[in-house]
Amino acid sequence: MRVADFDYELPEDRIAQRPAIERDGARLLVVKRERLVDSAIRSLAAHLPERALLVVNDTRVVPSRLYGQKRGSGGRVELLLVRPREGGARACAVYEALGRASKGLKVGTEIVIGDRMSATILKAPSPRASSSGDDGDRTLEVELRTLDGSDLDVAIEEEGHMPLPPYIDRPDDGSDRARYQTVFARVPGAIAAPTAGLHLSEALLAELRARDVEIATVTLHVGLGTFLPVTAVDLDDHAMHSERYEVSEETSRAIDRARARSSPVVAVGTTVVRALESAADPGQAGRVKASSGDTRLLIQPGYYFRVVDKLLTNFHLPKSTLLALVSAFAGTERVLGAYRHAVASGYRFYSYGDAMLLERA
Repeated sequence: MRVADFDYELPEDRIAQRPAIERDGARLLVVKRERLVDSAIRSLAAHLPERALLVVNDTRVVPSRLYGQKRGSGGRVELLLVRPREGGARACAVYEALGRASKGLKVGTEIVIGDRMSATILKAPSPRASSSGDDGDRTLEVELRTLDGSDLDVAIEEEGHMPLPPYIDRPDDGSDRARYQTVFARVPGAIAAPTAGLHLSEALLAELRARDVEIATVTLHVGLGTFLPVTAVDLDDHAMHSERYEVSEETSRAIDRARARSSPVVAVGTTVVRALESAADPGQAGRVKASSGDTRLLIQPGYYFRVVDKLLTNFHLPKSTLLALVSAFAGTERVLGAYRHAVASGYRFYSYGDAMLLERA
């Protein structure tokens, strides 16, 4: 489908710059097949049947934005660590990264990062990066090390900044360390939050469990594609980014139990959809295999969903693969109509904004 088919008008003041005061204090637009219901995240339990299966993404956002200066010239540099290469040492590792500097970054450039780390550029982006489907063509390769031989992961955790998306027009601060992380974040590796999960507080999870809603986890590390626009005219020509995922045997069995009791599988976020649908068992409808790997799954209208029945998700950018996924799930006209309603009704958009609960079309 044409990327232009997933477009809508959004006033800039609807882009949330900060989260709701309380984690579960956002609004919720319930998109039913026949009508829209304005509600609240705190009422989520009332919109799910008892004994539903709620699947969340337990990835943990790494504070992967680093600020430094070029050695010698002192020119400012910003690095966003995308993912480590295999086999890094305790005090030194090679990362794929995005980089920004006033005069560019060349192979051999040395960067001083605070008092604890330094980096050397090993590889610059490929000239064919804009048309290639290889994420590595778009990124730098940097060797990052601690100056005193201490643990590099600890230094990144303590000195790095939370990688807020570019439409949040402010520097990160101390509050983002908690609020740009889900309460169930466990496995480090994401460079952006699975934003639907940001709404779920410990109190809300307890309320869901009290209604016999079962909660399972997958891991999908949100990756580079979050920061890259869709440049193709047709989605079929879009080179989908790769993201690492894992679906455990325990979660596979939880889905089997949900099917046995005719309970819906509710995905918290598009990342959970991509993980579950990537792990779907082609031989058994509605089930998933315990598996792990890299997925480049692109979901757009016409896709047949094999696992997910309901979706809790935030509002997504125009002309994005995420909006295409949501449109595939609930129907393009229904979704775009819900977006128009949300704009007119003052909902807040994107990562720190409000949410929708959708039924599969």
